[in-house]
Amino acid sequence: MKTLPIQIRIDPALYTKDPESSELGKKIVSQSIQLIDELGFEGFTFKKLGAKIGSNESSIYRYFDSKHALLVYLLNWYWSWVSYRLAVATTNVPPSEEKLTNAIGILTAKIKKDQTISFVNEEMLQRIIITESSKAYHTKDVDKENEKGFYRTYKSVVQKVSDMVLELNPNYEFPHMLISTVIEGAHHQHYFSQHLPSLTDVEIGKNNIVRFYKDLVLSSIR
Repeated sequence: MKTLPIQIRIDPALYTKDPESSELGKKIVSQSIQLIDELGFEGFTFKKLGAKIGSNESSIYRYFDSKHALLVYLLNWYWSWVSYRLAVATTNVPPSEEKLTNAIGILTAKIKKDQTISFVNEEMLQRIIITESSKAYHTKDVDKENEKGFYRTYKSVVQKVSDMVLELNPNYEFPHMLISTVIEGAHHQHYFSQHLPSLTDVEIGKNNIVRFYKDLVLSSIR
């Protein structure tokens, strides 16, 4: 059976013009992911993106008013996609350790490209989330942006998995702290495994990051 493409819905407040409404918009998203992955967020500019897609900077500004806005969009796209994967993996599954550990696996595993969404390389985007996403909310305007809903999708993912924790242990005091720590910690461990391996216990073929966080979560809530 042919897999139907999925569509990730992003809050219109996060862009000036919907990138998915045109081929140029999709190219802006696709090529910005490649360029940020290659250069890092500091080295990324709309001028460089324009040169890469064969367009001028003004055409990019019609979709995003700054590179920070583009990063926030990518952050929300990623967590909306993760939310979709969580829903597929856990909907109609009764509360259980298996349900929770499946969710932890989705939050902590390395991602492979989803062929159902042709213009986004999720594997590359995850690397950006691991290395650059904190720059989306480590800003002076974080409180104002939070009020506008800039980080709603990330918080929604944390809430969904926190609810799974409380399904197993309604008396557990720290579900949100636990799950946000799992997410951010897994990002650090993936980064360390590539660049500072002595800070991890990663071994080839053993999936130790996922195994560690599954064990951490279950040990914490029992």
